[in-house]
Amino acid sequence: MGFSEIDILQIEEKGLSSKEVERQLKLFERGNVKVDIQRAATPGNGIFVYSEKEKKDFIALYESKTPQLNLLKFVPASGAATRMFKALHNYTDEFDPEKGGIRDYLDRKENASLQRFFEGIEKLPFYDKALELAREKYSSFDDQSKDEQHLLLVKTMLYEDGLNLSNLPKGLVPFHKYKDRTATAFEEHLYGASKYLSVNGVAKVHFTVAHGDKDKFKNEFEAIKGRVEKATNTKFEISFSYQDPKTDTIAVDENNEPFRDEEGHIFFRPGGHGALIENLNNQEADLIFIKNIDNVVIEKSLGDVVEYKKMLGGKLLKLQEQIFSYLNQLDTGNNSEAKLDEIAQFIGKELSVEITNSFNKFTGEEKTQYLCKKLDRPLRVCGMVENEGEPGGGPFLVKDETGEVSLQIIEGAQIDKNNIEQLKILNDSTHFNPVDIVCGIYNWKGEKYDLHNYVDERMSFIANKTKDGKPLKALERPGLWNGGMAFWNTVFVEVPVSTFNPVKTVADLLKPSHRTV
Repeated sequence: MGFSEIDILQIEEKGLSSKEVERQLKLFERGNVKVDIQRAATPGNGIFVYSEKEKKDFIALYESKTPQLNLLKFVPASGAATRMFKALHNYTDEFDPEKGGIRDYLDRKENASLQRFFEGIEKLPFYDKALELAREKYSSFDDQSKDEQHLLLVKTMLYEDGLNLSNLPKGLVPFHKYKDRTATAFEEHLYGASKYLSVNGVAKVHFTVAHGDKDKFKNEFEAIKGRVEKATNTKFEISFSYQDPKTDTIAVDENNEPFRDEEGHIFFRPGGHGALIENLNNQEADLIFIKNIDNVVIEKSLGDVVEYKKMLGGKLLKLQEQIFSYLNQLDTGNNSEAKLDEIAQFIGKELSVEITNSFNKFTGEEKTQYLCKKLDRPLRVCGMVENEGEPGGGPFLVKDETGEVSLQIIEGAQIDKNNIEQLKILNDSTHFNPVDIVCGIYNWKGEKYDLHNYVDERMSFIANKTKDGKPLKALERPGLWNGGMAFWNTVFVEVPVSTFNPVKTVADLLKPSHRTV
């Protein structure tokens, strides 16, 4: 691939190199790589299920250790609310009250989410404000039919001359209505953090936001800061970062040639949430909790969420303590065969890593090096929820290109559904990943891992998109909790579905976990 001087200048301005762009172009030629799932991770076989006593022990350990630790919550929050309101945009474009009623429209659409929206519209946290604005904008509002009023209300909710909800960052959409206020997802993350992340009265929360949205979040924080800090008796240290332009990826046309815009410039796109490994790598904390911006609950429903966050944190601390102890022992170089076998059994049992069949033939030195390599990695403990039909990556034991098997979070699109055996394993899965993850990013010597070294670059994903009406192929970096953490040590723990309350469509705000009455 020969780049012009102008191309090279454009590439370098993004912080990329020609060599990196050429590497990306080769991935388009390769196409998507399907993973080789060996079996679904299930309770007792890759997913730990703990008793009430064990849970309390992990919580007690977490609470005893955290006063001396630096804790952080990491919240991917760059998503816009557009997709949340997609069905409503279609409705405002298509529905004509003069050509039929809303019931006919809903029957044609067969959209259960849209039907729930209209059945519960008056219970939405922004309904009263939208009604007030609609009456101001449309003087004849109260004289209109119910169907016409609903159309005007939805337009008032969505568009710029009203509440402009669909153009807000998802984190700043009002999610919950209390007696004295409405609360955004952003605000609810602060309330939740105060319950399990506060150390000496301070909670640290980091949000990754889109360019142009940082000031919106900062303004929201300034508006609610006094109230939230008083209610939680917690000071919040809020930080923000953007997706780094150097994580953008080149787009190509159908011939895998660089896609160019109307001015002839190479077109780059954001590399997907996997690019946030860069943002995560820039954080400094002993434990980092990762949770998506839309996965929040009302205050009175925080009980399970907080308990299981602490449990996952306690599980990580206990594991980390044992791993660090073993690494310290291995570093001495004087370990008996019995000790080396004990460590190998720990790796198999606690980390679900299959030890090579050749292990027993290794010399003591070879065993030591092998075990060190397996243990000396970033560590994550991931909550797993029983699958009730929600979309999300699933937990599987996966064989990589070297033949090693490890626990991974895999998206459906990564699985070859034309392969009967792979499809059967997929259908046997019982749990999915609600993005409830706690991370340990320091090694046993207190040095921070470079997380870039633990990404499986083969897990980049090619998706079909359009630009200016023209088709293109986009390259998404390995997903943050998929290929982006492929070479971490991974542990899966069952958590109840009550800890998972995402808002994918606006109608999800009508579920009990988002309703105060």
